[in-house]
Amino acid sequence: MSGGLVVVAGPSGSGKSTLLKRLLAEVPRFAWAGACTTRAPRAGEQEGREYYFLADAEFDRHVEAGEFAEWEAFFGNRYGTLKAEIQRLRQAGRHVVFDLDVKGALSLKALYPEALLVFVEPPSLDVLEERLRGRGSESEEQVALRLSRSREELALAPRFDVRVVNDELETSYHELLRCLGDHLRLTEEAEDPHAQDA
Repeated sequence: MSGGLVVVAGPSGSGKSTLLKRLLAEVPRFAWAGACTTRAPRAGEQEGREYYFLADAEFDRHVEAGEFAEWEAFFGNRYGTLKAEIQRLRQAGRHVVFDLDVKGALSLKALYPEALLVFVEPPSLDVLEERLRGRGSESEEQVALRLSRSREELALAPRFDVRVVNDELETSYHELLRCLGDHLRLTEEAEDPHAQDA
């Protein structure tokens, strides 16, 4: 049985990456859809764990060959997921998990209508701003840009299948698990008409 597709998106600072790291660490059937990026690694990031770090020319070659399932430009860098990586993981029976920006998530849904789109949102814009400033890794201008983009992304939340408000991490994580379990069980039952009789 091939694996499902789950896209988790949300504004920068919503906590989506923290939720995904825990999911991938605790539930072995889920596999990260290794995204590629042209940005430089941040402190502590490793090739093939957070991202595959590509030179601009290499990224261009993948775009021209139509090899990305989706790709987006974000603050001067590009991010994309290779179709071959998705296919490899699904054929191995893994549920493929994507950590995408909101527009990338909607693009992927257009290509894979069966994908579950999960929108992780902060309790408020004030909390989001506090989280972004708490990182201490960005300038005032970058924080302002991220907040502006976050407002645009929050306006697209109704287009997602599921919304999880990430206020308290433990509660949010279990809500995410419940949503994924419900969706993947329904998907498996649709593929196997005898699953409900088992």
